[in-house]
Amino acid sequence: MGRERVTGLLTVREVLDELGGISRRTFYRWRELGTAPACIRLPNGELRVRRSALSAWLDERAEGTA
Repeated sequence: MGRERVTGLLTVREVLDELGGISRRTFYRWRELGTAPACIRLPNGELRVRRSALSAWLDERAEGTA
């Protein structure tokens, strides 16, 4: 089991894959626009996304829900 799985943190690559293979450029554009899921910047500059934050972000965008 990888470290990301243990901590509940996803790499940008894992987020892109979970979103159906969107491009890295699209993800970073969403970040510029303030519409991407909340990210955590690690001391080494890498980004991580909490699995719970990604799930909540997707729930907010679900169509047909009140």
